Amino acid sequence: MEALVLSCSFVGMAKIDGRTLNHKALEHMRMLAVKRVIEDGEAPSDVMKSLGLSRTAIYPWLQKYEDGGMEALIEKIARGPESLFSEKQRQQVKKWILGKDPRQYGFDFGLWSRRIVQALIQEKMGIECGLTAVGRLLASLNITPQKPLRRAYERDPVAVALWERETYPQLRKRAQRLGARIFFSDEAGFQSDPVLGRTYGLKGQTPVVRTSGQRQSLNVISAVNARGEFWAVTYSGKLNAESFVPFLQNFMDTQTGRIFLVVDGHPAHKANAVKSYIKALKGRLELHFLPPYAPDLNPDEFVWSHMKNNGVSKKPLKTNESLQSRIDHDLNRIRDNPKLVKSFFQAKSVIYAKD
Repeated sequence: MEALVLSCSFVGMAKIDGRTLNHKALEHMRMLAVKRVIEDGEAPSDVMKSLGLSRTAIYPWLQKYEDGGMEALIEKIARGPESLFSEKQRQQVKKWILGKDPRQYGFDFGLWSRRIVQALIQEKMGIECGLTAVGRLLASLNITPQKPLRRAYERDPVAVALWERETYPQLRKRAQRLGARIFFSDEAGFQSDPVLGRTYGLKGQTPVVRTSGQRQSLNVISAVNARGEFWAVTYSGKLNAESFVPFLQNFMDTQTGRIFLVVDGHPAHKANAVKSYIKALKGRLELHFLPPYAPDLNPDEFVWSHMKNNGVSKKPLKTNESLQSRIDHDLNRIRDNPKLVKSFFQAKSVIYAKD
């Protein structure tokens, strides 16, 4: 190793902020300070004072020297993902993550984390890298932390594919032949002040959120079709056969002609009372059922997503404001905007149902 020589005296120099020095300059001062203590026997405090650096900074340097000699004091500049991984390796990592989950690679956890990606890179590529480097790699690939759309393990991919490729296309052809309109229906619940998620407060002081104890709640059932038509009613209590039949009656009273209504497999949808009502309509209404555990196939799900992101939950209720009036307002805005309703059929998971 080359000897390090400083040609000027540092005695009486004002303290230097090490953060303002470039890597090479700080490296030289680090090695000089350790050399003067170890080889020349100078006191650490005197050395650091003469260099104009903080007295305590030398002790981690001395520890590094003890652990790895002078080599340990050489500045190691963190490499970015571009230098650590080839482009082929970067794209391979992206391919591992997108559309798959860690369980497919032998891990017992279903969500990606930097630590899991780190372990997979080590296992598959033999590259050791820190969590920070993994984070930079993912960011450079435009892969960000997101709340996942959870799908039940009971979901049957074969049934989903069959619905998209065969069952629904056949249903659409039959509807066209009979002059029927296809609607998708679903239910959702809303609350006035769900104390969920995060809020702001002073660091180290957990905020206390006091609720009124008079939380308002309301349920909604709606139906949409690809032509932009929309129907909805609100209700209280649980969905069961006794409540679902009046919903169907209300819905059919607003419709003309033949209707095919697509719903999920909720027991209320398959109750005997529902079957009896449908039979009494003598062919005007048919219920058709989505595959189990596949809510993402229902365009009506986007009604709730829209309301919770742009309506009911976007602005908190004020004192004495009614949740019913807020929901009615949101439902009316959707009803008056066929273009918005049609947009619910544009998502990748429901594009199969687009006209």
